[in-house]
Amino acid sequence: MNLSLVETVFSRGIKSGLHLPTPRLPFPKMLQFQIQNDSEIPASKQLFDQIRFAIASRQYHPGHRLPSTRQLAMMTGLHRNTISKVYQNLEDAGLVESIAGSGIYVKAPSTEEGIILDGPLFREYPEASQLIQKTIDELLSQGLNLSQVKELCLETIDWRLRSTARVLVTVPQRDIGAGQLILNELEQALVIPVQLVPMETLKQALSELPSGTVVTSRYFLAEAESIATPYDVRVIPVDIYDYSKELELVKALPENSCLGIVSLSPGILTIAEILIHSLRGESLFLKSALVSDRPKLRSLVRTARTIITDPASEPIVRQAIEAERHDLIRMPEIICSEHYIGEKSIAILKRELGLGEEEGEEEQSPGVKVGVAKS
Repeated sequence: MNLSLVETVFSRGIKSGLHLPTPRLPFPKMLQFQIQNDSEIPASKQLFDQIRFAIASRQYHPGHRLPSTRQLAMMTGLHRNTISKVYQNLEDAGLVESIAGSGIYVKAPSTEEGIILDGPLFREYPEASQLIQKTIDELLSQGLNLSQVKELCLETIDWRLRSTARVLVTVPQRDIGAGQLILNELEQALVIPVQLVPMETLKQALSELPSGTVVTSRYFLAEAESIATPYDVRVIPVDIYDYSKELELVKALPENSCLGIVSLSPGILTIAEILIHSLRGESLFLKSALVSDRPKLRSLVRTARTIITDPASEPIVRQAIEAERHDLIRMPEIICSEHYIGEKSIAILKRELGLGEEEGEEEQSPGVKVGVAKS
């Protein structure tokens, strides 16, 4: 293939956009979804949120086939019609797709491996399209910067550079705390300017941008893409940390003990309450509070034996404990999750923005920080 054809392929590919067919992967390990029938939370919402969490935390990877309605009915005791409605809601949310005669699959975003560029030349030379994408990723992984690769990739690299110029984090205003957590971690990991924009004002922000990249939680991917697509701006979802270590600690808590959950994000509190309830039912006394709700936070620190929180909220939790320490019989144990974004998402984002790993940077595994407040 001559250079002029390569240039044309890249140029037309950028103009026509990208799309990703969802790979069909083997059936994943069966997750155990648990429904509390005596809960005030509708059973369908319990199941919906548990499956959504499994997708967002990559326990169910893109392309994996979800259990059949019959399998889930046997596992949860729910009617198959109820499960079908849950799957429809997941599809409406852009998280899964139904393949006739095959099943329900986790939908893959357009930024992961397997990218196919659309257009006449790409249909004529599909192997060339795949080779160009793989070559770019390989060159970046070997330490080349975008300026060096630009001589080979031309239009594609120019597009990536323009996209890197502005990174917007977006979430709905109702859960702006989740956006703040994403922003904090991206600023540390990417070392480039990152701006937080509520989903409600994203359209206006994009209308003022020549180019850029929008980053959001996989929870809000469908909504963000519907806003960004008309502006030819790509949306890259980040996966959240699966909180497996924290959940193991929750399993080990003594019965009838009081567990407190504190976060910037009401969405995190909601899913935490559902997951913990599914694990422990009524065997734990669970209290939750937004870090901004100081009266509720004071009540929580007075009664909770263990408090799970996020990095941004931990200092305020400790301040609240210190303020109440004279009235506390026992100082609560604080469990601070050190991450909100999954490690793989950071790596994918760096790759897509053309930001290689810095020399000497050590890989960090997600985990928790445990401490006891001291008087």
